[in-house]
Amino acid sequence: QVQLVESGGGVVQPGSSLTLSCAASGHTFSNLGMAWFRQGPEKERKFVSGISASGISTYYVDSVKGRFNIARDNTKNSVHLHMNSLKPEDTAVYYCAASTMISGNRPFYEYDYWGQGTQVTVSS
Repeated sequence: QVQLVESGGGVVQPGSSLTLSCAASGHTFSNLGMAWFRQGPEKERKFVSGISASGISTYYVDSVKGRFNIARDNTKNSVHLHMNSLKPEDTAVYYCAASTMISGNRPFYEYDYWGQGTQVTVSS
């Protein structure tokens, strides 16, 4: 069983930066495809960014390309989402997700393991 714990959310002003972190345990981390999803007022959990198990491939939804960067540290069993130039529309609960089978922009139900979520609020 994989356990995921997110940290790093908060309230920031538009244009600011924030880094989310996800610590994983319970599985060989280097075998896990990792992703970040977010769920805003519309209630649908949407893919934001993902990274393959090896870290070679990264994926981003169009609305965050050039602003967000995903990275993983397989020696520390962690994945990070560096968010720059934040906008009010980035406001959401951000979830870390993991899969032993997939990585990339896939529907949320294809990911097997989830963290508890961390709130990001971008507001002036």
